[in-house]
Amino acid sequence: MARRRRIAKRELLPDPKYGSVVLAKFNNNMMVSGKKSTSEQILYTALQMIAERTGQDELAVFQKALDNIKPVIEVRPRRVGGSTYQIPVEVPSNRRQALAMRWLIQYSRERSERTMAERLAAEIIAASNGEGNSVRKREDTHRMAEANKAFSHYHW
Repeated sequence: MARRRRIAKRELLPDPKYGSVVLAKFNNNMMVSGKKSTSEQILYTALQMIAERTGQDELAVFQKALDNIKPVIEVRPRRVGGSTYQIPVEVPSNRRQALAMRWLIQYSRERSERTMAERLAAEIIAASNGEGNSVRKREDTHRMAEANKAFSHYHW
């Protein structure tokens, strides 16, 4: 951690097709080995599939899926008197978004559809409907925080 001053966040350019900074950030998270054009192609194909399957605006479905995945509270380990407790803490908004994107990509990659675009589209549609593995991960995180609510007085 920097001791002198806070590092300024770099401004992210919006993605070329939709003009959304969130999509650009998601594209950067999805990228493997620096292949941005490949991940961009996968993302746009998935968004096109979402528009065809749902008949709704693909950006609205994507945003709803992210909102359904974002965790509000999580547990952080804290050592107190020789034992480690899992302490529930509120998640900052930028970490909330980062976790949601990470979980969406992770569980999309674990799906069984043929192409990554199909997997991503299916996971986004499932998440926007409040189901799917990424939404279940958020619920598990909330459940763990709820179970450890007794240790919340150790919050620093």
